[in-house]
Amino acid sequence: MNTSSNELVSIAVLKAKAGKEQALKEELLTLIEPTRAEPGNLDYVLFEQRDEQGTFYMREAFRDQAALDAHFSMPYFQRFAATADDLLQEPLQLIFLEQVSA
Repeated sequence: MNTSSNELVSIAVLKAKAGKEQALKEELLTLIEPTRAEPGNLDYVLFEQRDEQGTFYMREAFRDQAALDAHFSMPYFQRFAATADDLLQEPLQLIFLEQVSA
């Protein structure tokens, strides 16, 4: 997968508050299907850290900044954002990546 110059690839790091691990996982899973249906979405896959349950990583790729902005404005993402303070131990960290190999 060769990335175009405008394509945005990132990893979102989401750490659940103690006791909120399952609730966070369920909320994140509800984002998968609608996000993958967005016209600007290229990749959206949820992972959980094997040795640190409750720490999730969302691998994301969007066609460009406009597609990412559109994702953030979607009602289902806004619903998730409204619950984030209750579920997350610390603010969501979004790490942008530059592809360096094929």
